[in-house]
Amino acid sequence: MKPHERKIGQYILGKTIGEGTFGKVKIGLHILTKARVAVKILEKCKIVDAADYERVSREIHILKIVQHPHVVQLYEIIETPKKLYLIMEYASGGELFDYIVKHQRVQEKEACKFFQQILSGIEYISRLNIVHRDLKPENLLLDFDKGIKIVDFGLSNTYKNGELLKTACGSPCYAAPEMIAGKKYNGTNVDIWSCGVILFALICGYLPFEDPNTSNLYKKILSADFQTPNYVSDEAKDLFKRILNTDPEKRYTIDQIREHPWFNLVSCEANFKGIQVGVDPVPIDQSILDRMDQEFGIEKGYARKCIQANKHNQVTASYYLLLKELIKKGETSPADVRRADYDPKQFVHTAASVRREKMRDKLENASMQFDPEAEERVEEEYESQDVGHSVPVDEDGIEIPGPAEPCQASDKDGRGRKKEQDKKEKKTGKEEAATKQSES
Repeated sequence: MKPHERKIGQYILGKTIGEGTFGKVKIGLHILTKARVAVKILEKCKIVDAADYERVSREIHILKIVQHPHVVQLYEIIETPKKLYLIMEYASGGELFDYIVKHQRVQEKEACKFFQQILSGIEYISRLNIVHRDLKPENLLLDFDKGIKIVDFGLSNTYKNGELLKTACGSPCYAAPEMIAGKKYNGTNVDIWSCGVILFALICGYLPFEDPNTSNLYKKILSADFQTPNYVSDEAKDLFKRILNTDPEKRYTIDQIREHPWFNLVSCEANFKGIQVGVDPVPIDQSILDRMDQEFGIEKGYARKCIQANKHNQVTASYYLLLKELIKKGETSPADVRRADYDPKQFVHTAASVRREKMRDKLENASMQFDPEAEERVEEEYESQDVGHSVPVDEDGIEIPGPAEPCQASDKDGRGRKKEQDKKEKKTGKEEAATKQSES
């Protein structure tokens, strides 16, 4: 059987690595940078009613405003008449669930490291008034360095300060008692409860609340009826009780968890608070912009504007993929927010310049300037194509491409500059002719 490959935008699609309500998730290869991505494909025909549309819209909105080392990053959105393609960060280590199963249970020091990263991500989205509502090991991926990536915001929501939510959703085994009881709840509190269940699963190797009968399962959760094995340390047992408290008002907060002795079992990584889009300065590595200009023909000033404006197009995707590849190689970058010596102050002037530029140019057509036909290509353009046996294919079912073709951005920018120059020369010529005529 001949191998098949599909191409969408600047990406070659490979094998399916997951399935959801509205479509599949495939591994992809970014042609320019040769970097792996995860491509979430949403079938428009499956988004049928208003609730589905609202859910998808909300998920995309949330993904577009989050930037944190332990939250999955959205790179680009490509729309065709029949599908939406969400180009996202690829975590090569797989699910935390599979990691727990493979090791049966995780040693407490390693579990502490995982938990610190999970809590860091939850603290970040909480500051943005976002609640995940479906935290579980299956929705926590491991990156190349075993760093946690929180994924799947399909059941997430945003809320106003002090607002209580009422929709019960998520996986029952990880759901907070107030949610199961049908009460209104605080978003951060229910996510903290889920974190407590995940921590228990990490250390013990099984869930604290399990029962084949849903009614009995709910009774156990509502009464916090769980038993901790003897091999668990006293500090961990104490933290279980503090987090898995059925009273949301007495349940440990994020700050209290951070102060707990077990949480500090290993040194905590630099507490990067994440980027609040539109408020915080965006870290940019000038050397990557230089490389994009030299290798891909993407003009540096335009690339900088796209990054600062939080665009999700081919330009920003190329930048963030190159940044991640640089970090994977162990090289240093001033834009690596995970570094202990990361200093956001060096980028403050960048944020100020963005605000000034937005007054003059809102960059509403930034992505269209780069590829004006990107969202108007018909679906048939991306249909499957047969590839001969002689074409090399890697283990993910992705065709290994030849040398990258230069981006079209530089050509179009060049044509724009040439037209501008022609206009100036034409104008100058007319002025000179008028001057001569007046002199005569």
